[in-house]
Amino acid sequence: MNKKNIVTGALILTSANLITRILGFVYRIYMSNIIGAEGMGLYQLIFPIFILAWTISGSGISLSVSKFVSQENAKKEYGNSGRILKISVIISAGIGFIISLFIFFFASFLATSVIKEERTYLSLRILACCIPFMAAASSIKGYFYGLQEMSKPAIAQVLEQISRMAVIFLFSSLFIHRGISYACALAVLGLSAGEIISFIYIFIAYRYDKNRKKHTKKPSIGILKSYSLLLSMAIPLTISKFITSLLSSIENIMIPQKLQLFGMSANEAIGIYGQFSGMAMPLIFFPSILTGALSMTLVPAVSEAKAIKNSRQIHLTTSKSIHFSSLIGIGATCIFIVFSKELGLVFYNQENVGDMLYSMAWICPFFYLQSTLSGILNGLGQQMVLFKNNIIGSLISIGFIYFLIPKLGLLGFIWSVIVSSVAVTLLHLGKVLKFTSISLDLNKWIIKPALAATATGLTSKYIMNNYLLTNFSLSYSLFIILFILAISYVFFLFLLQSITVEDINIIRKNL
Repeated sequence: MNKKNIVTGALILTSANLITRILGFVYRIYMSNIIGAEGMGLYQLIFPIFILAWTISGSGISLSVSKFVSQENAKKEYGNSGRILKISVIISAGIGFIISLFIFFFASFLATSVIKEERTYLSLRILACCIPFMAAASSIKGYFYGLQEMSKPAIAQVLEQISRMAVIFLFSSLFIHRGISYACALAVLGLSAGEIISFIYIFIAYRYDKNRKKHTKKPSIGILKSYSLLLSMAIPLTISKFITSLLSSIENIMIPQKLQLFGMSANEAIGIYGQFSGMAMPLIFFPSILTGALSMTLVPAVSEAKAIKNSRQIHLTTSKSIHFSSLIGIGATCIFIVFSKELGLVFYNQENVGDMLYSMAWICPFFYLQSTLSGILNGLGQQMVLFKNNIIGSLISIGFIYFLIPKLGLLGFIWSVIVSSVAVTLLHLGKVLKFTSISLDLNKWIIKPALAATATGLTSKYIMNNYLLTNFSLSYSLFIILFILAISYVFFLFLLQSITVEDINIIRKNL
């Protein structure tokens, strides 16, 4: 097997993420225009159930498959990889089917007693239909991640997003006029269709890959041993992810209820929640396509280096990944601080969204770094560390939501996100430093990027106000200045030697 490098894998996933995020923005902007902030809030309330279903049926198993496949391939035991995958699909699809039946038949109870929003009933029944497909696809994607063949999961990701959009555009006229509950159901129908199409493609890709590798060695481990290996990692990982996802779901469901205690009506609370979670946060997370892709490639890359006891590779991969994530996070902070108002107006025509972006801008370095550190810790086999840290973060967030939102409104929720994210990121970072023995380069990773971002922000804001807005519309001016800002930021990073040609050569040759 040809060894795929981490940079190539990250670039492939980044390209796919970029395409899907752009398509997703078109989709969200279209949906927000036709169903409004309240409709978006209703749609976001479905996600805790969706994430919990995915967590139980696919997340832990998928990551386990990725880790074991990368380890077995490093030892040239290719037959074991196929056996582990088949077992994982049986387990994940079976669990997914059980969850699907539960959601379908108990949709009324979930809507009225758990989510506390009766209008989500139809959406939950539609959502139930895609769970087994989503679970099975997660396992197969984990297999390809373990092989470091990122193109197939990347294509599945793009097809998934295109399918969602196709359903929305084709069937919107049949659903929208029936009210917000049907509009929300339409969005969930698109979500379900995307998961099913993604499964069909990734399954065909696996069958083609299997037929092409008929010479693959036979498994050297038995079926029972394979089950034992897979479940030994998947069970604790799934339990930890389930608990953290459950706590996260509690957070999301509590927010509209606590906003009502602040003095908002039910519709106002859902609307504010929709603006924040369905409009502002997708923009905040957009630059994380880079760190998210990096995180996914880090798991098999670090696992493989650990399996062959290559401590130098672990050290190099970890330090460069943290450096890269820090640069992205600080650059994103610059964008959202300087152009928050413009972004809110251009994408959603709502200045209130811009205010939310400004409040959340400061958290970007921690958000993006947290994703990278999670990938490193997973690759090192430190799932319990992740579990403990995430539990701490969720408990902090729930505490802030419970006590502060009734007194401060949305500001209380913003503080919950900021404090919990900072805490979890610092806890992750402390453990990564301990396990890898790398040292922080505060000058190159934080101080110089902050100076570069400051210089870039001041320069781009001046150009925007004095030249672009006098000649172009706000939309054109924003897109032009964001391009200029990105180029300027990289220029200042090189000028201040936060990144150097030597850094690029090291990444190219070793990662």
